[in-house]
Amino acid sequence: MRLRARDKKWSKDVAVQVEKDLKKLQRLNPQVPDYSIQRNYLETVLELPWDHYSKDKFDLKRAENVLDKDHYGLEKVKERIIEHLAVLKLKGDMKSPILCLFGPPGVGKTSLGKSIAEALGREYVRMSLGGLRDESEIRGHRKTYIGAMPGRIIQSIKKAGTSNPVFVLDEIDKLAIGSQGDPSSALLEVLDPEQNSTFYDNYLEMGYDLSKVMFIATANSLNTIQPALRDRMEIIDISGYTMEEKVQISKRHLLPKQLKEHGLDHDALKLGKKEFEQVVEGYTNESGVRGLDKKLAKLVRYAAKSIAMGESYEPKLDKDLIVEILGANRYSKYKYQNNDVAGVVTGLAWTSVGGSILFIESSLSPGKGKLTLTGNLGKVMKESASLALEFIKSNYDKFELNPEVFNKWDVHIHVPEGAVPKDGPSAGVTMLTSLVSLFLQKKVKKSLAMSGEITLRGKVLPVGGIKEKILAAKRAGINKIILCKENEKDVLEIKADYIKGLTFNYVDNMMQVLDIAITNKKVIAPKSL
Repeated sequence: MRLRARDKKWSKDVAVQVEKDLKKLQRLNPQVPDYSIQRNYLETVLELPWDHYSKDKFDLKRAENVLDKDHYGLEKVKERIIEHLAVLKLKGDMKSPILCLFGPPGVGKTSLGKSIAEALGREYVRMSLGGLRDESEIRGHRKTYIGAMPGRIIQSIKKAGTSNPVFVLDEIDKLAIGSQGDPSSALLEVLDPEQNSTFYDNYLEMGYDLSKVMFIATANSLNTIQPALRDRMEIIDISGYTMEEKVQISKRHLLPKQLKEHGLDHDALKLGKKEFEQVVEGYTNESGVRGLDKKLAKLVRYAAKSIAMGESYEPKLDKDLIVEILGANRYSKYKYQNNDVAGVVTGLAWTSVGGSILFIESSLSPGKGKLTLTGNLGKVMKESASLALEFIKSNYDKFELNPEVFNKWDVHIHVPEGAVPKDGPSAGVTMLTSLVSLFLQKKVKKSLAMSGEITLRGKVLPVGGIKEKILAAKRAGINKIILCKENEKDVLEIKADYIKGLTFNYVDNMMQVLDIAITNKKVIAPKSL
């Protein structure tokens, strides 16, 4: 043990502590229970890779190629990794950042950690935190306890054999609090770049340097992560893939992988771009690609069964054959429906599985000015409708309306798909346009959609999920989109190919929206309007 200790590059404090423990071991009788405890402790200390680091590969072009080969899209994450490598190359040493990849299931958060390790040329370690509720899993047990061992952080470092691996903390949002303490609080020291250079494990009873470890956490939700823990991490949002990206992922990664797993050649099954789009749009409704992978596996099984049974089959699938194998389409995307009715407007909505278009319908009936809202709307959406109506009432003279109209007619606003809960402020401009169109009895222009929050004084505020909303509009056959001026920066981040053929109108206030959206042509209106 002394000979092994001489080769270690540890600090003076650690060397003194180890020598002290070795002398204690020499004094102990091997028959005493304490002997095995002391020996196990020293074995663990000697097996740890103190100050042993794997050399980083600073070939940035190669790193880019590795990330692009393994994952399609995810530009922000790749850019952040290349930035980190660039700083390491120039400075030679830096505290590793704590990145938290946040997004829905199946978007490639965990597998991205493996690609990062390969790009950096480091060892890869993964630790699943789902359901972990014992603090000693992180910090270890005191060595006097029976069956004591170091925490899983130190155990993983020992297994990696280097003090600077890429360490993936999977499902950090699913940590639980049990009777044995709060593991998320124990992680605070691990994930603080200012503190983790002297991480204290209860079993080791001395500090261990984790500052060179590149920690990558993954999470499906930020709400369940302790605020102090979230503050220590750099959140990188992976919102999900667009339809175009899913087609490329299917073509480059999923289909070749499934063919290989089913023991088939790459020529055994072929799909064209239209067929990939059919599978993505008709049979999946998710942000990630796990469901898509299962559908492609079913198509591959069709080919595998035909080959195994010696039956002849068509390797190039067409639309009819896909329907025969997978069944009828499970999901149908809304297409833009042109109509000649005043009060119907197309809005844009964000959902956890991407963007979609939303129709908002309004109608008038004789009454006393009551406002009715239907379509399973949330509190914020109901408030948007009330705001829109109050804005019209307070600006009746600008719209050349008789104020008596509001007392003699009831207004009903409905959002179709009544079983689906809907909420959020981004339907504000759509509701206001729908009501103005209704009261003026003028139609909304064709192939137009909009998204934005409104205020009582008629200002238009920016909203989120712009990329998903725009791609949903394009899929639905819409070519004109109205957005808040402040959302222009979000549009500039989208690839030019994805928004080809779309016209954007950026606005600051509601009057600009109405000038763009509503035609001058009147439709047949009730006489008292």
